[in-house]
Amino acid sequence: MKPLQISAETAQKLAKSLNVPLEQIMHMPQHILISKLAELNKSEEEKK
Repeated sequence: MKPLQISAETAQKLAKSLNVPLEQIMHMPQHILISKLAELNKSEEEKK
């Protein structure tokens, strides 16, 4: 499995929002990461 194609800033933001270590984000399966990013984006939209 190749490394995820996300920016360091995105990885840090996701790790902080999910309360998991950054290393866990980098080793997360891509389909799970995509769904987590979608949830994060939706929650940010609701805050606006």
